[in-house]
Amino acid sequence: QVQLVASGGGLVQAGASLRLSCANSGHPFSTYAMGWFRQVPGKDREFVAEIIGTGRTNYADFVRGRFTITRGTTESTGHLEMKKLNAEDTAVYLCAAKPTPFDAWMYWGQGTQVTVFS
Repeated sequence: QVQLVASGGGLVQAGASLRLSCANSGHPFSTYAMGWFRQVPGKDREFVAEIIGTGRTNYADFVRGRFTITRGTTESTGHLEMKKLNAEDTAVYLCAAKPTPFDAWMYWGQGTQVTVFS
């Protein structure tokens, strides 16, 4: 069983950086695809970035060049490095995992709030 916990959110000024972490307390997911999504009240959840087992990454256009998704040094962690944050990045950020790139996102963390003020 994969159990995800997201952390690292906070209140920052526009232009700042944050590093989000996703920790898995269950079955190691080093071969799983891991992703980050974000959600704003009243809007649909949107894809931010993903990394699959081979290390290939994909990003939403609005974060490409600013955000970097990586796996942690252990088999049970992952990170989202966020730079040049702006007010539009304000959201709850959720990490997710799935066994293969072809599966639906099966496992979700509870989310961590990121608030960017100008």
